[in-house]
Amino acid sequence: MSNFSDEKGKALKAAFPGTIPVMTGYVFLGMAFGILLNAKGYGIFWALLMSLFIYAGSMQYVAISLLVSAFNPVAAFVMTLMVNARHLFYGLSMLDKFKNTGKLKPYLIFGLTDETFSVLCGTEPPEDVSRPWYMFWVTLLDQFYWVAGSIIGSLLGSVVSFDTKGLDFVLTALFVVIFVGQWQEAENHIPAIIGVTVILLCRIIFGSSSFLIPAMIGILVCLSLAKNRMQGRECL
Repeated sequence: MSNFSDEKGKALKAAFPGTIPVMTGYVFLGMAFGILLNAKGYGIFWALLMSLFIYAGSMQYVAISLLVSAFNPVAAFVMTLMVNARHLFYGLSMLDKFKNTGKLKPYLIFGLTDETFSVLCGTEPPEDVSRPWYMFWVTLLDQFYWVAGSIIGSLLGSVVSFDTKGLDFVLTALFVVIFVGQWQEAENHIPAIIGVTVILLCRIIFGSSSFLIPAMIGILVCLSLAKNRMQGRECL
């Protein structure tokens, strides 16, 4: 029992530093969500439940408008699929990392957000730290930051009046910050250039309301071709 606790403790200590950038973003993003939700008449209980069980930042922002509009389950389903379609590709790329994670796997799958994906792909635990527990703590800590931010925002929104115009842009701002950080750290910028180029082309061709899935497919195909080509050169 002691060894098991030590294993989890070491993994937590190793995971926390890597989640600090996410914490600084998620607390404020969650606060913005809580404030916006409260402004529409949905209090702290709604903020807590949505952050615990939906836990999809961009979709939670979209869900605010769905809550106050006419009930349309088909439109809600299509919108959710469009907004979160990128997670299909995240999941495929995490198949190897999530192997041998046992009972932790369901939560690792559920908690795989954009930022958690970035941390798990960009960091490695020390050799003496359990990888499954390291990934678990990264995922759990990130969700804790989001839930805490949502609750704080809901409480603030209930006691202080806010002009909520522009608050929904904070999620886009976080994506830009993460992209710039990864660009600066990465030696190979080809994947980033491919991603931006494909997204812009699909945005022009398919329009703002339906470009996401074609863009994800295009990025996957282009990255696969680029990877195969680079591997082919290495073999020559």
